[in-house]
Amino acid sequence: MSATYPLRIAVLLKQVPRFEELRLNAEGRLDRSAAVPELNPYCRRAVAKGIELARLTGGHCTAVSLGPPAAEDSLREAVACGADEGILVTDPVFAGSDTLATARALAAALRAMGPFDLVLCGRNSVDADTGQIPAQVAELMGLPMAAGVRQLTLDGVTLEVHCEHDDGWVRTRLPLPALLSCAERLTAPAKADPAERAAVPLSQIRRLGAADLDAGPWGTAASRTTVGRTRHIPANRSSIQLSGAVDHQVARAVATLDALGVFDPVQPEPHIPVPAAVADPGDTLIAVLAEPGRGRATRELLGEAACLARMRDGHVAALTDGSLPAELAAAWGADRVVALDPAGETETALSAVAFASWCAEHRPWAVLAPSCMWGREIAGRMAVRLDCGLVGDATELAVAEDGRLVCWKPAFSGASVVEVRCDSPIQMATIRPGVLPLRAPRIADAKVTTFSAPIRPGRRRIERVSQENDDCFEDLTTAQVVVAVGAGVPATEYPLLRPLLDAFGGELAATRKVTDRGWQPRSRQIGITGRSISPRLLISIGARGAFNHLVGVRGAGTILAINTDPSALVFAAADVGIVADWREALPQLTAAVLARSSRSTALTGGDP
Repeated sequence: MSATYPLRIAVLLKQVPRFEELRLNAEGRLDRSAAVPELNPYCRRAVAKGIELARLTGGHCTAVSLGPPAAEDSLREAVACGADEGILVTDPVFAGSDTLATARALAAALRAMGPFDLVLCGRNSVDADTGQIPAQVAELMGLPMAAGVRQLTLDGVTLEVHCEHDDGWVRTRLPLPALLSCAERLTAPAKADPAERAAVPLSQIRRLGAADLDAGPWGTAASRTTVGRTRHIPANRSSIQLSGAVDHQVARAVATLDALGVFDPVQPEPHIPVPAAVADPGDTLIAVLAEPGRGRATRELLGEAACLARMRDGHVAALTDGSLPAELAAAWGADRVVALDPAGETETALSAVAFASWCAEHRPWAVLAPSCMWGREIAGRMAVRLDCGLVGDATELAVAEDGRLVCWKPAFSGASVVEVRCDSPIQMATIRPGVLPLRAPRIADAKVTTFSAPIRPGRRRIERVSQENDDCFEDLTTAQVVVAVGAGVPATEYPLLRPLLDAFGGELAATRKVTDRGWQPRSRQIGITGRSISPRLLISIGARGAFNHLVGVRGAGTILAINTDPSALVFAAADVGIVADWREALPQLTAAVLARSSRSTALTGGDP
């Protein structure tokens, strides 16, 4: 790793509540008052890598955070770990900032303190999980960006990075200056104890207020989204922990699962077709960003867009790179297919420029994008260019009485959902794949147009795109049965799981410890820094039940846990628990499931 000059590095970090201590108040809202704040896990990696690069190049590392005075503690931790200084961007006028307002304040601070050769930040924050701010800061600063960086090599003034995406890898090269969002496994986390943080001299922590930055506006005045109602989602579990002989426990467990309805035949979802196109559409236009190679996610979004358009006598446009066949797009809900010129453009920043230019000209009522690495970056950049609100990771969409788009998104690790609206003319949202119904295709035609946008020269070159060991991004999202393994199941013994997986038609998932050891790809990791899933049945095997993992399965219909340790935390979060060696329990459980084959096969479901 080499550089031709000392690098000035800025690390953007965020302080988040410690999840184990979060609670909901009587109104169902998140109560942060009793929660101890800490440095966001992804930001810890960014801090560590920033310090490392500054030392290697003889440069300077500045940690920057936007927040209340209490956020100074996270900056002290960064300095205690080796950062040269900490900058707290704080002012009462910053209160109420959404992601766009936050990005604008951070970008203004970087301009005031810069220039910087490299900006590092966490891939996302574990409390909000929007993943929007890195892309928005990059757009505001005019920087090339790589998201989810897992490996990094500096060659002179060029970065070579290996990026961890939803279920694959992207190897790319980009020049300095640049912005990188850091994956969890990029490096060891930066950590300092309270005594080390307290020992940081006052001279190494500075504060910037609104008066030190641009003219604004800031905070609520600069925000394009507003938060409304909160709905609490209870996750009550039976927590039946069994004991005794293994065969007796398995029999009781199967009986309990039967009583909970796990083996009941799944009623097939009605094949609700995509609504027919409006004969004489009005001005309402809904644009859908179609990610290349993500057919199911695109199909979900187009079907939902068609339903929303029907409510408002509008029409739907699919914005593509030219790879989506018009006949498929029309069947899934598109009335128009807009292909970029040049087609097949893989640089997300350039696609964002083109899509935003098209939206600026045609002024859609709403823009929908998939909540994935691709969708988050493009939507984040577009929101900056269009100065519009962007709701991240929505799971429900509706039209309010006033004709505005209503988005519901998870909060508090799925314990509640909150209503979020955009107050900008163009409303944007990224939607979590797998949460919208997959509607039966319609018979329709779509008009195809080519859109030529003013394209700025590309600054990032994609070297290679590859998938992980298997394509489970959509499989896990839609699976009815998931077997989640912990470190108690060695990788060499995974073949022993196959009969159970085959009996249920299930998918395999894993805890962070498993993926850290390389036993399963990260795309199968469940938890705060992995994925959230909601299968009909989750079978946890050999996992102790760490909080960071269990929040990813809150949406499961029923949870069965198998562990040798009767005090394992997983039993409190399960409906029924078998205290036994999984090697002994699994064959008996598989035999019981196969004995009910006529009913258990109905669990697997399938695409309509």
